[in-house]
Amino acid sequence: MGLEDDLGVRSAFYFLSEPGLRNRPFQQWCNPRYWIEHLGRYDVETIDLTNIVRALDAGGWEVGLHGSFNSFDDRDRLREEKAKIERALGHEVTGGRQHFLNLAPGKETWRHHRAIGLDYDSSLGSSTEYGFQHGHEPLRPFDDEFVVFPLTAMETALVEEGDFAAAWDACEGLLTEAADNDAVMTVLWHPRLLSDDFPGYRELYRRLIERALELDAWVGPPGELYERLDDPELGAIEV
Repeated sequence: MGLEDDLGVRSAFYFLSEPGLRNRPFQQWCNPRYWIEHLGRYDVETIDLTNIVRALDAGGWEVGLHGSFNSFDDRDRLREEKAKIERALGHEVTGGRQHFLNLAPGKETWRHHRAIGLDYDSSLGSSTEYGFQHGHEPLRPFDDEFVVFPLTAMETALVEEGDFAAAWDACEGLLTEAADNDAVMTVLWHPRLLSDDFPGYRELYRRLIERALELDAWVGPPGELYERLDDPELGAIEV
């Protein structure tokens, strides 16, 4: 938050409501993969988390839904998770991103999103590759008001073996391509990687935003971008 505050920009924070292991089938209790997936998760409705969520909202950041690992093909689960975030937030959320970028075949996950009242999704992308694989503009999979903002780059895809010089070159290339094509560019930065425990990621994020602003891009959260899509003067980087 402090970094973005210094630069005068805002982004989106998507909050997860992953079910605990005690609510999962017994077979998953015996699989270490699910220990990592389900243990140590936060509860967004606790006082501390509710205070964080509302502080972000009051400060101009977007708060959205981070659909749990298996929710991509479970409409009822998504609806419950959305309601939980909204109770903590105090008003409706307009969009989000699925955990692990999970999407059901075809457009089924987006049908779920639209059915539960979301305006957009930002899960279409890769954790290992970056670029404009899905074009330079937002997608409308149902030819209506529901929008998909494809993910251009996740920080883990940009940084290979700690090579931040190459990562910056990649960022500059993406920003130039975005500027040349009047594109919407989206990036995903996990908050934990902005800490001192992961040197290099914070400075890379700062440089990316600063360069986007130098290129006269609008930098902000996708929920706000959704409301501005018809603005003919808009060139956007969303984070």
